[in-house]
Amino acid sequence: MSSVNVDVLCVGLGPAGACAAAAAAAGGARVLAVDRKREAGRPVQCAELVPGLIGVEVEGLAACVRQAIDAMETFVEGEAPDVTRPFPGRMLDRGAFDAQLVAAALRAGADCRFGVSVCGISRDGVVTLSNGARVAARVVVGADGPRSAVGRAIGSVNRELVETRQVTVPLLERHAATDIFLSASIPGGYAWLFPKGDVANLGAGVEPAGKSRLKALVARLHADLAAAGRVGREVLAQTGGAIPVGGALAPRGRLGASDVLLAGDAAGLANPITGAGIAAAAQSGTLAGEAAARAIRGERGALDDYEDEIDAIFGPALARALQRRHALLHSAATPADLRRAWIAYPEYWSPGARP
Repeated sequence: MSSVNVDVLCVGLGPAGACAAAAAAAGGARVLAVDRKREAGRPVQCAELVPGLIGVEVEGLAACVRQAIDAMETFVEGEAPDVTRPFPGRMLDRGAFDAQLVAAALRAGADCRFGVSVCGISRDGVVTLSNGARVAARVVVGADGPRSAVGRAIGSVNRELVETRQVTVPLLERHAATDIFLSASIPGGYAWLFPKGDVANLGAGVEPAGKSRLKALVARLHADLAAAGRVGREVLAQTGGAIPVGGALAPRGRLGASDVLLAGDAAGLANPITGAGIAAAAQSGTLAGEAAARAIRGERGALDDYEDEIDAIFGPALARALQRRHALLHSAATPADLRRAWIAYPEYWSPGARP
């Protein structure tokens, strides 16, 4: 086996890992970044919706946007939709988005390699890769998703997950809103229609115990929307995966001589109610890369600062969402319960609402 010594090893090259690699390399660190996928962002495993303000964090976003979103329509148990406007968002081409972030990391000087997975992480922080290399890094950034091997090595594990299934279908009428379907028949999650130009992403997420029902739930939603003349019956693509919904994990640890930082889904930064995580991944990844570079330069407290920033930026929103999620899971999931646990309704934001 070959031995490799670098300043920063980024495990994962999704938005969190690519942003971390770019920021660390721009800060002067020697960066190696690896991803088990063979191509950036593909296969796509998300619904591709991001908030409108993500453009503040990610330069050149416009090239990856396929449609603007201006409203949210929430259907509770099949009732007429409640419309929230404005609700600014963007539908991305996720493959193009990830590829752009990786290109930025390469320009900054990071060594980015695809088709390389982590085979093991020793207690002294040495990471064994599938290409036979043993990598020793002063800082390891875990950006390897909800079932992070890096997180597991330091004891930060996502224990609450939602399983998802999504299909892409033709969109027969122009639509500029995200459609959300809330029902007691979708335990621990919701269903969605997200328009993307002339196609739409249809999907659902449920508690792991309900995973066997996912295919039928999505098929029923597809059939209902096709019968209403909104979408075509052809399935153009399908995907799925897990989303962490248990709130933020401890984003920092140590293995031997290596400091460890977690970012994105590996740090539990996906919203426990909506599942949204792309913007949080990009922002936390950038912060992790900057902190790693500062630590390499000898700035004491840089990694403490990262931990504090993650808590300050994401902590309150994630804590509220987790409260609402747990309350819904222990309720009868009546329409009132469903509204209390969804971001479009004032009950969700009310400090006096039953948590």
